[in-house]
Amino acid sequence: MKILRTLGVIAAGAMAVSLATAAQAETRVTLKSAKAASSYYQMAAQFAEAIKTGTDGDVIVTVEESQGSVQNVMESMVRPGNYVFTSPPGLVGLAQKAKGPFKDRPAEKFQAVRALFPIPSLTMHFVMRADSGVTDFADLEGKTVLLGKGSFGAREGAKYLNLFGLEGKVDLADAELSNAVSALKNGQIDGFVTAGSWPAPNVIEAAAGTDVTVLSLSEDQLAQTKRDKTVIPAGTYSGQDSDITTASLTVAAFTTTQMDDDTAYLLTKTFWEQKAKMGESSSWWNGVAPDMLANIGGKIHAGALHYYLETGFPVRDDQR
Repeated sequence: MKILRTLGVIAAGAMAVSLATAAQAETRVTLKSAKAASSYYQMAAQFAEAIKTGTDGDVIVTVEESQGSVQNVMESMVRPGNYVFTSPPGLVGLAQKAKGPFKDRPAEKFQAVRALFPIPSLTMHFVMRADSGVTDFADLEGKTVLLGKGSFGAREGAKYLNLFGLEGKVDLADAELSNAVSALKNGQIDGFVTAGSWPAPNVIEAAAGTDVTVLSLSEDQLAQTKRDKTVIPAGTYSGQDSDITTASLTVAAFTTTQMDDDTAYLLTKTFWEQKAKMGESSSWWNGVAPDMLANIGGKIHAGALHYYLETGFPVRDDQR
């Protein structure tokens, strides 16, 4: 009996050691994303599952809701360990210069932020009923357009109308963007403006039941926006026979130098290896390409940089 008890103690001890070793081997990452109802929160959940699958559970990503990119960047000052967050690169640049929403904040606290990889961009869509006759921005004069309220897309839409000489010449509908598709189909508006990763769900819905035209920007107009260029391939939306050239705001995943190189390397490698699989269920991932690294200002994490250099991804000297 003593022998059996001794064997039981040894077995229990061995199991405890095994569990402890497994716990030590598992890497935990926190991903600060966006509002729970947003497409970017859904992307974060997809990314977390892809990392778990791609690493056989060695890396577990916990997604946290956020009120926006400013909060995400702000928390990078104080969050320890493997903290990953999403943000436009330009916002990180403002934080590192103590400008904009980060004025009077200690700029040195943000110097440790490093990029990992791009994610689907905030892409501008000017969606018009085909029977409105609008095929370019000059045709918007006298038309009724819904911009929405308070969102990035609403602010950008208003900015573009001003840039293109249309301020005060377009009738702006006083309604929320959530009403845009039904208002378009009912003929209450001629078009709406939305910003999101493409293909955008509300544009898909609008094009499915109504003939629509999504406007393209000329090279000159694109330059005026000072945003990145995005080409939405023909066939992305119902009835779309040609490519759409539009403006977008790059969004990327960032971390800090507190993350070790091995973890940053594994996250980056797994992201790119799992991207095609994620794109099978959510096509917005298909728009992410290696050349989007060029839209990321600032430094790339050393671990991610290791992956990019060994795979031949394009990286600028100032990103190293």
